[in-house]
Amino acid sequence: MKLTFRIEYRTAWGEELGVILDGNNSEPIILRTPNGEHWEGEAEMPDLPACVPVSYRYGVYRDGQCIRRESGTMAHLFCPGKKKNCHYILNDFWKDLPAESYLYSSAFSGDYQSETTIKVTASADGSITFRALCPCLHHKRQVLAISGDCPALGNWDIQKTVLMEEIQPNEWTITLNVSTLEFPLSYKFVACNADSKQVEEWENHDNRMLNNPELKKGEIYLTPETEVHFTSSARKVAGTAIPVFSLRSEKSFGVGDFGDLKKLIDWAAKTHQQAVQILPINDTTITHTWMDSYPYNSISIYAFHPMYIDLNQLGKMKDKEALAVFEARRQELNALPQIDYEAVNNAKRAYLKVMFQQTGRKVLASAEFKKFFEENEHWLLPYAAFSYLRDLYGTPDFSQWPEHTEYKAEEIAALCAPDSSCYEEIAFYYYTQYHLHIQLLDAGNYAREKGIIFKGDIPIGISRNSVEAWIEPYYFNMNGQAGAPPDAFSVNGQNWGFPTYNWEVMEQDNYQWWQKRFRKMAEYFTAYRIDHILGFFRIWEIPSHSVHGLLGQFVPALPMSVDEIQSYGLPFQKDFMTKPFINEEMLNKMFGDKAAFVKETFVQHAHDDIYEMRPEYDTQRKVEAYFSDKKDEESIHIREGVYALISNVLFVPDRKHPSMYHPRIAVQNDFIFGRLDWKEKDAFNRLYNHYYYQRHNQFWYQEAMKKLPILTQATSMLVCGEDLGMVPDCVPWVMDQLQILSLEIQRMPKNPKHEFGHVWEYPYRSVCTISTHDMSTLRGWWEEDYEQTCRYYNHVMGHWGEVPVSAPGWVCEEIVRHHLECPSLLCILSFQDWLSIDEEIRYPDVNAERINVPANPRHYWRYRMHLTLEELIKNKKFNEKLVEMIDTTGRF
Repeated sequence: MKLTFRIEYRTAWGEELGVILDGNNSEPIILRTPNGEHWEGEAEMPDLPACVPVSYRYGVYRDGQCIRRESGTMAHLFCPGKKKNCHYILNDFWKDLPAESYLYSSAFSGDYQSETTIKVTASADGSITFRALCPCLHHKRQVLAISGDCPALGNWDIQKTVLMEEIQPNEWTITLNVSTLEFPLSYKFVACNADSKQVEEWENHDNRMLNNPELKKGEIYLTPETEVHFTSSARKVAGTAIPVFSLRSEKSFGVGDFGDLKKLIDWAAKTHQQAVQILPINDTTITHTWMDSYPYNSISIYAFHPMYIDLNQLGKMKDKEALAVFEARRQELNALPQIDYEAVNNAKRAYLKVMFQQTGRKVLASAEFKKFFEENEHWLLPYAAFSYLRDLYGTPDFSQWPEHTEYKAEEIAALCAPDSSCYEEIAFYYYTQYHLHIQLLDAGNYAREKGIIFKGDIPIGISRNSVEAWIEPYYFNMNGQAGAPPDAFSVNGQNWGFPTYNWEVMEQDNYQWWQKRFRKMAEYFTAYRIDHILGFFRIWEIPSHSVHGLLGQFVPALPMSVDEIQSYGLPFQKDFMTKPFINEEMLNKMFGDKAAFVKETFVQHAHDDIYEMRPEYDTQRKVEAYFSDKKDEESIHIREGVYALISNVLFVPDRKHPSMYHPRIAVQNDFIFGRLDWKEKDAFNRLYNHYYYQRHNQFWYQEAMKKLPILTQATSMLVCGEDLGMVPDCVPWVMDQLQILSLEIQRMPKNPKHEFGHVWEYPYRSVCTISTHDMSTLRGWWEEDYEQTCRYYNHVMGHWGEVPVSAPGWVCEEIVRHHLECPSLLCILSFQDWLSIDEEIRYPDVNAERINVPANPRHYWRYRMHLTLEELIKNKKFNEKLVEMIDTTGRF
């Protein structure tokens, strides 16, 4: 077999092109060129198996090193025929992502795998193989065909089109004898009904042309892989976002579960929605208290939270007395307006323990479980051991355990062995995770059957007391805390407490930690949200001694030297600018009649009217410890004031190079900035604006492009990024290049010139919504700031007259309709905002609708639907209203 590769690609001086055959570890096939643009090369090799697709990619090489290769999940493909000793002439374009890559995702094209045998043939006297990429045909029960201006292509007769074969999902070919074709050949691709084979749509493209390739005997000419688009493939989707724990059905146990997801999917399908989005569902069991209700602080990136198990799917409990007790408790918890997190988890865990004793041995002996265990042992075994040891020692902080503080695989394998004294307790976690797996898999498959995009959520962080931190500590910086800089919702920034990632180590194995995580999610979901996608560019890292986020710095970042700071016209004074500035005036203004107490307790006199922090209270964590048992308002006020004293600095030393500095975020609002004269303020602001908005753009672009192409192309899921906050200019560059859907929220406009986003300007590749789980709902936001609401009512909605203090149903409906009409590919609204349009069924208590308050690190996540999914599905009036709104806005 001979292969000839041809491609047009303009290279720079010193670069050359090569071809890498997938699965072939040999050296690349280096191509040659007469002009640095047209490249060609050959390879002789033994005949490859007939009708088995062969994939390959092109790369750019300099000095023998690959400096760029084609990305994307779809490599080039060709299918060898049955004839031996053929010469395949492969003509290609450089192939990264398809122009509309979202259509190739499992969200729109599914995970279809052809079950038929490929019948690719190649005539020995010369053939042409037409190659095409075309998504979304299976969604419409169609196949791709070709029609043209010669008898072999039907002479444009719609009854005589030539059907193509799908050799991989969305990749189609047909091989024809060149002697049956007439040149120059004019042809088009068409979509035919999969059953009747009748033409249903012609591609929206000028006729394609092909000149005679002048083939010799035994040569097969392969056309470049052409992207085929049909007008009907254009999509706009409506959907609902709601945490699983918020679902309520007649049979649930005081909290939403994986069984309830199927009812939610039924309602979505009934109302012509095509997407369901949930929050993270990983196990967060750390303290066994309501503090574990925060779904973004997981102890495992793989294990699911046991509270999401649908107990009804475990079989009938034999102990009738116990069953009656559990049923009474279920009804009691299910009737509560909000989740009682601790009561629900205690009850469901007790129920699981009973069922494990009843059926556990049989389940663990089944072939299905053994297959699950074999495929998931790498995370399931350490997770089960961690959970056992957490409860045995009364803490998830493995550094405090008397044994196994350092993870050693051999020791943990012995601990989990079937002959171990604690095997029964460890196997309980296997049993629970197995059932959670099959229940979520069932819900995900059900969504696929219904044509519903099932969208998951990947948190940016993990708990520092987690399985991954225990078994793979080299992947994390445990002395830092991930968070976010200040924004309109949190003036002191956010401190999530997660360890940050050691990206240098992760890069060494091509980010396998992340790739495995994404591939696991793809078993269940067809789309996912990357929580805080900005973290893949840079993360806001806060020192471990800080509580607030103001003393953080971006990592990675380019710190400033003293000389560079002074080049802006700002004389650098280390003690004044890098240590907390505290004087008499500040203390009196901030603490009033408590200033004397603060002076006596937390600060000490330095000189003149200047004070400094006492050593025993010179960090926010030390101050936090002092106030740990003081919950009254006055103590909280003093505590927050002392925190502010400590963060009152102009520059923060770099974590690795203390002689270099970062301007402190949002310092213009603090006392120390007021001490500068107008020239110094001007110099600092120029320095600040350059540092935060210009200095790092190319640097952070390169950081993101190391990671995100690999991660987003590890699966076929549709990728959506939560790109809110302090967004560098380079973020849209990367998201556009990788075709990651952005998040658009009207009250958080991307254009700083606008108070409210213009929904008609949203990009097509985006997810639009009205509110997220971190915000007040539409109705809650309407009541927060009356003057702002008036501006919105007048200038955005275009209404005049008296502005309603509370949002009536017609106002909410109009806002929802505007979002449905916008250009965004996905319009996914929170469940509460959908219900806001109907005054009869929406939650009477506006404040109870809110899911989370980000500024409160101890918020209790307990929102729950106030009506059941069964009642929702039966509500004909409301559902018909949604169908009308979704259909008339073209989202069906």
